Amino acid sequence: MQSPLVITGMGMISPLGCGVKAGWERLLEGRSGLSAITRFDSGELPVKVAGSVPGIGDDPEAGLDPDRVLDAKERRKLELFSLYAMAAAEEALTQANWFPESDEQRLATATIVGSGIGGFPTITQAQNTLSTRGHRRLSPFTVPAFLANLAAGNVSIRYGLRGPIGCPVTACAAGVQAIGDGMRMIRSGEAEVALVGGAEACIDPLSLASFHAMKALSTEQDAPARASRPFDQGRDGFVMGEGAGLLVIETLAHAEARGATPLAILSGYGTSADAHHITAGPEDGGGAAAAIRAALRMAGMTPTDIDHINAHATSTPVGDRAEIAALRNAFGDALAGIPISATKSSTGHLLGAAGGVESIFSVLSAMHDRLPPTLNLENRDEDLHDLDIVSGEARQHATKHVLCNGFGFGGVNAALIVSKI
Repeated sequence: MQSPLVITGMGMISPLGCGVKAGWERLLEGRSGLSAITRFDSGELPVKVAGSVPGIGDDPEAGLDPDRVLDAKERRKLELFSLYAMAAAEEALTQANWFPESDEQRLATATIVGSGIGGFPTITQAQNTLSTRGHRRLSPFTVPAFLANLAAGNVSIRYGLRGPIGCPVTACAAGVQAIGDGMRMIRSGEAEVALVGGAEACIDPLSLASFHAMKALSTEQDAPARASRPFDQGRDGFVMGEGAGLLVIETLAHAEARGATPLAILSGYGTSADAHHITAGPEDGGGAAAAIRAALRMAGMTPTDIDHINAHATSTPVGDRAEIAALRNAFGDALAGIPISATKSSTGHLLGAAGGVESIFSVLSAMHDRLPPTLNLENRDEDLHDLDIVSGEARQHATKHVLCNGFGFGGVNAALIVSKI
């Protein structure tokens, strides 16, 4: 019998603050990490709100202090998404107490950090430099900064992790797929430990303008905390967020042999393709439902075994409806009895990092029997009244198995089931 796969470390950087403890506490309190954009002058851009990672100056309790991650000279060589990944990696590896010293341990450690876009701001800034100042003014670190796999690369280099390295670039499913890839590598014997999850940082005028051109972003201006409204009839698009969520995973036998404390079990994973449309899933949610069913099969579970769902729920009119269709497709009548949370109402949508952060929230729900609230749900879609969507405040609820979803452009679907130890 195979030893279960377990999580032994978690690290998070999000709009709710830096560190798993701060992010989780603020999520349960119903706090929003969304605010007016101040990183640049949004000018005539109709998008005015984002989920920015707070700095230590704005948030002394849980803001990011870049100097604690890297010195200023080294920071100039990399993009924010890599910095966030390195900060999250430090927290996760510290909790897991996994800092391999022997060549054998280093070669047995995989690094899989997904990203939907990578260093997009570096690309836009480099183009501006090229246009206004010429090619001689471009930094030699331009390409290494923006490549999507450099979050994994920088983490691997810093900690000497010499095992398999990868970066799913699968839009908003990347974080969940990175976890699934790490699970496969451990099961295949390619690795004994894997650092997995996602990182993203593309709050940038061009990325926001591009998503706005698709009518995908909220144009709320007056009340940032109300801009992300999953499942609410008043939703008008997602809010761009940023951050990183990383997990250390290994078999239970490996964790016990080295004296590590398992936090939760990775029970099941599934992925699929819609093969339907570049940005929208089929109306019956069949593609996403296939990924959910695959996760249930791997876990040896039925829909009635799931105690909670952390929905992908980006707050786009089309996307939220499609996910509910997928959940009804996969769960049938059992869905009405399963509480659903949409944590993007607090963090915004972290694109490729969403799955890493939301998987951590799912683990914490299983560990503590607490379900996060869905903010701003005041007038739910008419076809949702039979469903139990957690709103208003956090809920105490006996929770053993949690489903976490991640779906992305191109028709990519991923589903993860985490379970209480």
